[in-house]
Amino acid sequence: MIFQINDIVADVRVCLDENRVETSLLGDSDEDTLRLEEVIRSKVLEAVERVHSSAPYHLLEQGHNFGYNPDSNEQEEVAVYWGDQESGWVLLPDDFMRLVVFEMSDWERPVYSLLTPVDPEYTRCRSQIKAIRGTAQKPVCALGVRPEGRVLEFYSCKSEEATVTKAVYIPYPAIDASGGVDISERCYRAVVYTIGGLTLKTSGDKDQSEALLEMANTLMNK
Repeated sequence: MIFQINDIVADVRVCLDENRVETSLLGDSDEDTLRLEEVIRSKVLEAVERVHSSAPYHLLEQGHNFGYNPDSNEQEEVAVYWGDQESGWVLLPDDFMRLVVFEMSDWERPVYSLLTPVDPEYTRCRSQIKAIRGTAQKPVCALGVRPEGRVLEFYSCKSEEATVTKAVYIPYPAIDASGGVDISERCYRAVVYTIGGLTLKTSGDKDQSEALLEMANTLMNK
């Protein structure tokens, strides 16, 4: 869901007021107001990235697909590149930050997280024994890097006839041309508290900053 920066700033100010925050950033003069709003704005993208990176799967929105032909919405045009033993990879978009879900058509369940090459489990994906790599019953996905860019590696399918049925991700946050930011709606309150906490950290108010950041964590884990 797209939230406007001006509305986010207003909600963070309400959050600070409701929590009776007293800081040098909060004052009655126009200069104080402008300074506070400038700091809040500077923390928005950092806060969204923090929250989206750690939020439970069920709080994330299902709106960003990857691996699809940019000129078509047809499922059969997903670009899948095959390797050995029915494993393969799919190109990731440049703004890929976090996997939400990935599934091939002959898998018995989807995958919600990615291994990385530094994870001990990743070495199993390179095994010559397919059952150790990952199977249609217990698939595994990993973040890889190829000359083409970052890719999602998948292990493994029953055959190379399989197609991508789910490929959803969370992008790095950005401010669009109209001053909006894409934030998962169920994460919004946590984002507001995180911005508040980061804003207070800037002013050196460590205790109140940590209190708001802890509240953000609580909201994500309810």
